[in-house]
Amino acid sequence: MWRFERGHEDYFDMPARKAMFPAFWWALNLVVNGGFEERVPRSIFGRLFGVLLVVSSLFIVSLVVAKVTATLTIAEIQNSVGSINDLHGKSIGTTSGSTASNYLDNRNLRHHSYENLETLLAAFEDNELDAVVFDAPVLAYYANTEGRNTAQIVGPIFLHESYGIILPPNSPLAEPINQSLLRLREDGTYEEIYRKWFGPRGG
Repeated sequence: MWRFERGHEDYFDMPARKAMFPAFWWALNLVVNGGFEERVPRSIFGRLFGVLLVVSSLFIVSLVVAKVTATLTIAEIQNSVGSINDLHGKSIGTTSGSTASNYLDNRNLRHHSYENLETLLAAFEDNELDAVVFDAPVLAYYANTEGRNTAQIVGPIFLHESYGIILPPNSPLAEPINQSLLRLREDGTYEEIYRKWFGPRGG
């Protein structure tokens, strides 16, 4: 703006080094307050540049506000369950006889028990439940596929458990399976499969 207006506007009639802050202050007031009435750009390029500043600033501010709002909203959702204690007072569901049910019982957390996963998720989709406590991979798959628009994985994993492949003792398949799993991890295939079915890692 100093280059465009220094020969047309007394406010910019100064050397470049001295004009740096006044020019910045002018631009800031233009964006925030609509500019100084007595210091309207006089040159054609100055006026075009002033319009560009206002329009671009509105666009950038809108993007920043949207990004900040989305980030705060997601953070609020994720931080709403930081530990098992945050589930007190909420309507919780799991399947009867599962390790998740035993875990909730041991911590005196009242919950609704369902016969199977299908009825549990149906109750969640009908807004009968605030939260579902169940195996993390199963819930991650659900949140990444059928429940993409209605469910979100939040909070940490409450009880770490391992899945395994059961084979007879001394099975000749044990070593080939172990080697195959190791190769899948080393070449990145395992991570690609995980992201495809369960989404980004969390918890």
